[in-house]
Amino acid sequence: MELLIMINACKIASSSRVTAVIPCFPYARQDKKDKSRAPISAKLVANMLSVAGADHIITMDLHASQIQGFFDIPVDNLYAEPAVLQWIRENIAEWRNCIIVSPDAGGAKSRVTSIADRLNVEFALIHKERKKANEVDRMVLVGDVKDRVAILVDDMADTCGTICHAADRLLSAGATKVYAILTHGIFSGPAISRINNAAFEAVVVTNTIPQEDKMRHCPKIQVIDISMILAEAIRRTHNGESVSYLFSHVPL
Repeated sequence: MELLIMINACKIASSSRVTAVIPCFPYARQDKKDKSRAPISAKLVANMLSVAGADHIITMDLHASQIQGFFDIPVDNLYAEPAVLQWIRENIAEWRNCIIVSPDAGGAKSRVTSIADRLNVEFALIHKERKKANEVDRMVLVGDVKDRVAILVDDMADTCGTICHAADRLLSAGATKVYAILTHGIFSGPAISRINNAAFEAVVVTNTIPQEDKMRHCPKIQVIDISMILAEAIRRTHNGESVSYLFSHVPL
């Protein structure tokens, strides 16, 4: 609501263009009807931003990239992938012997295969069967992680039930170490205690959501700073330059 009011205030004050920078897009997981009569809240948020007067949206790692199609205004969906690749190469000594793992067979798959291709390593995925919402029942690992460093990659972690289950599953399948790399660390409810009790070497998140408080309670959480990517995107769009470079490179 604050964002909508500020956009509207800028419009009423005769600004020529309003760009909304939203690192973590709200209601991004509600991008389709999962059951009859369910709302598509991501579309509602898109409509509200447009009606308030936003002319351009800059966001990062949308849960489903189709959300860009909900808008009639330009949307730049930036990727954390270049920063993630840089972190892996700099912080995981044995990254050449790693395997990139998708914790579900859904939308994260393309993100995982892209990272695996760029690092020239193999990828695996975990198929999870849910009995009811937010509760995972059974996990099936597809791929060989024996004697390798497993890196779980996902776009967001909320209660962390899935990635903690996945970490246990990977270790039982013979992985030597397990890292988790997530773009949006929401960490609600029991997430922090679950991460502390899980067998992760590190849980790496970007600072699309502030993590200072969470890091005090959980030493395993590490943060990739993506402020430079957003700053360069803002500079380029303001000056009418191409943003495409940022989809595959970290700004210097």
